[in-house]
Amino acid sequence: MVYDIAIVGGGIVGAATFYKIQERNPNLKIALIEKEDLLADHQTGHNSGVIHSGLYYKPGSLKAQNCKKGRLELVEFAKKYKVDHDVCGKVVVATDEKELPHMERIFKTGQENEIEGIEMINADQVKEYEPHVKSIGGIWVPVTGIIDFRGATERMVEVGLGMQSESKLFMKHEVTGIEKGEEVTKLITPKGIIKANHVVYCGGLQADRLARKDGVKLKEKVVGFRGDYYELTDEAKHKVKNLIYPVPNPDFPFLGVHFTRMTNGEIECGPNAVFTFKREGYGKTDFNARDTLDALTYAGTWKLFFNNMSFGINEYRRAFSKRLFLKTLQRMIPSLTMEDIKQGRSGVRALLLSEDGDTRDDFRIEFHNNAIHVLNAPSPAATSALAIGGYVANLAEENFGLK
Repeated sequence: MVYDIAIVGGGIVGAATFYKIQERNPNLKIALIEKEDLLADHQTGHNSGVIHSGLYYKPGSLKAQNCKKGRLELVEFAKKYKVDHDVCGKVVVATDEKELPHMERIFKTGQENEIEGIEMINADQVKEYEPHVKSIGGIWVPVTGIIDFRGATERMVEVGLGMQSESKLFMKHEVTGIEKGEEVTKLITPKGIIKANHVVYCGGLQADRLARKDGVKLKEKVVGFRGDYYELTDEAKHKVKNLIYPVPNPDFPFLGVHFTRMTNGEIECGPNAVFTFKREGYGKTDFNARDTLDALTYAGTWKLFFNNMSFGINEYRRAFSKRLFLKTLQRMIPSLTMEDIKQGRSGVRALLLSEDGDTRDDFRIEFHNNAIHVLNAPSPAATSALAIGGYVANLAEENFGLK
């Protein structure tokens, strides 16, 4: 069989793209191809489970536009298809006077992005939301929530497959080669060849490699960053009601260690952000020679290191020191002790790193030679997934001649 469209990648962006294109074109036969034996088994299944509001993103950017649109769609989808979620709100808290200008800047960005219901609150008001937090003020963000992203991914695929009996999910099919014909593309996997008229690549941590296999002349490389989490013990869970975030440092490309109540009732603390020597490695000592060589022979990686030297050293020290990790958490909740936290899981995030070491690139989705590539989809991509799927569906309609 020749499928009308093949989608490579079974994370939430691939699943949402499959769902959106199938919903708009129920007559099309679509193949969704995933290399693992579970959907959402990498970035999606290892992230912090937060439905982001869109508070931090540059007004007018694809991140800002798609985060809000995607958030609203995701909550509606979760309600309709009974995916575990809770729009519980979060507080962003300042613990030092020097953070106040940054906090005000974030608040103005949130206003420009039209985030519903956000308000500046004082330290007493912060305590009303999170009694154990010590702060000098904060921002209340009522539309932030939590969700089971793996469950959402599985449901999108299930609903999409129900729209067209000839569409198919291929699990354990890693795309190792791409042969482009005049009309049909052959996707080579160890389990056989999958043929399609058009292809959408949503490869996440492998996005750059898939693009190069497809003949895309891409200057940038994907570099992986591992994030480690701790969990609060049962005795300490009462110290966090919902979500607590620090004011992010504008000089550092990540949001900082935060507290998240998960849909299963666990409370996670983290993540930190350290360079990983294996793109899909979740252990602190995981290593892959190809991934390491790819990253360390790329000038952008070294520029990132040099531009963020002090942050990077601190993140690495914290990765191997429970005491230092706790010290960071105590900035917001001083009463936490060593006995209150236990080692949790880890995740890896993919960043399409520019040659000058800049990690703050927008979402990047491009059409190349009869295929669409989602080249860069870092946070808030999971929150934005349905909006990204709609964006890709529009590109597909324009470029694939869909009717």
